[in-house]
Amino acid sequence: MKLVSITALLIAIAGGAQAQDADLGADAFRTYCAACHGMDGLGDGSMTEIMSVPVPDLTQLSANNDGVFPMLEVIHIIDGRTGLRGHGTPMPLYGALFDDELDSPGPYGAPIYTRGKILSIAYYLEAIQNQ
Repeated sequence: MKLVSITALLIAIAGGAQAQDADLGADAFRTYCAACHGMDGLGDGSMTEIMSVPVPDLTQLSANNDGVFPMLEVIHIIDGRTGLRGHGTPMPLYGALFDDELDSPGPYGAPIYTRGKILSIAYYLEAIQNQ
């Protein structure tokens, strides 16, 4: 019975946190992703002029996936350490980059920080979908 209550509480907290996470994700997206993907995720960033592959419009991820946002795939692509590549060529390994941002992360700090940052960017991308 307690497990069900704890699970329900965690789900409620996570649902309320999504909007805040999307706001944090917007800031992180503009810092780390906008140079290639554009400020609004349309694939029109300043680096596209020198890239050899087209940069995807990230506002169409749900539309290109039968109306369902591919959350796990997006998380894996942002993390970059799974070997899954979003657009044919290596994208920066943001999971490793975020791990290195902390000066003294402690025994669990880097993984928690990194996963939170990646999830925030994914929530932001989910929030900007054009369906």
